[in-house]
Amino acid sequence: MSTVALAATDGMLQFELSIAHEVFDTGLYEFGVYGSAPVQVGRFLLEPDHGLEHLARAGTVLVPGWADIDVDPPADLVEAVRAAHEAGARVASLCTGAFVLAAAGLLDGRRATTHWAHTDVLAARFPSVEVDPDVLYVDNGSVLTSAGKAAAMDLCLHLVRRDHGSAVANTIARRLVVPPHRAGGQAQFVTTPVPDQDDHPLGALLPWVTERLDRPLTVEELARQANMSSRNLARHFRSATGTTPLRWLLTQRIRRAQELLERTDDSIDLIAEATGMGTAATLRRHFNRTVGVPPDSYRRTFRAATAAVP
Repeated sequence: MSTVALAATDGMLQFELSIAHEVFDTGLYEFGVYGSAPVQVGRFLLEPDHGLEHLARAGTVLVPGWADIDVDPPADLVEAVRAAHEAGARVASLCTGAFVLAAAGLLDGRRATTHWAHTDVLAARFPSVEVDPDVLYVDNGSVLTSAGKAAAMDLCLHLVRRDHGSAVANTIARRLVVPPHRAGGQAQFVTTPVPDQDDHPLGALLPWVTERLDRPLTVEELARQANMSSRNLARHFRSATGTTPLRWLLTQRIRRAQELLERTDDSIDLIAEATGMGTAATLRRHFNRTVGVPPDSYRRTFRAATAAVP
């Protein structure tokens, strides 16, 4: 997946194009813009590096959305995306780029998403696609789709996390001054978003918690620290993160475990202690349920993947 190709055509959304450039043109990948001719993107004219016929050589193909979904995507773009996937490329759409993937037949029988304002249109136009309007992005392995704007960033960071691990993805997120995100209802190697406003009711609490993940924290203790009732705390957590305090806390513990598995040779027992899980058995149970693989397998897979990156 070392080559990332951004498939571009007239009318695409500049925000999503810029996100892809910021995340992938960082030296981790061989990044390029692929198009059949100079592309008009809003007020900007973009000169492709390669023609669309070269998409099939890429490991990952990104398809940004465009402003007018009532216009059918160009046939040459649809065909090039289909050919790239048939050649083995991983294909991901950002925002309304899902309409290109659907037109190419890549979403048939698959779960997918797009910007919430257009999910009904996508479902009506492509009835064989299982459209989910409630998630940030959907990972089907070789085919991925995201909702709009910030969710496109989530998906791009998720791809980096799949390829290079949590620590690298988090470094990019910090550089871009964005938090990593978690896709609803799916086991992802990512964290739940946290509010970054200084005056947010949870603004001081969440950093306080992440510095004490080795401790057996309770909802009552979190509520006392935030100077609010447990019920009020739960309401703010649901509003800010989309989940409960305990679920958010577990996610942070799993994230810390991932980083320790990636960066250290600590035993599973030590990592369980450092993440507040108590025992290796507890860590393995929660890690496997959340991430989808045991901690030992995650460590081996991550190190094998990073060793293969030149």
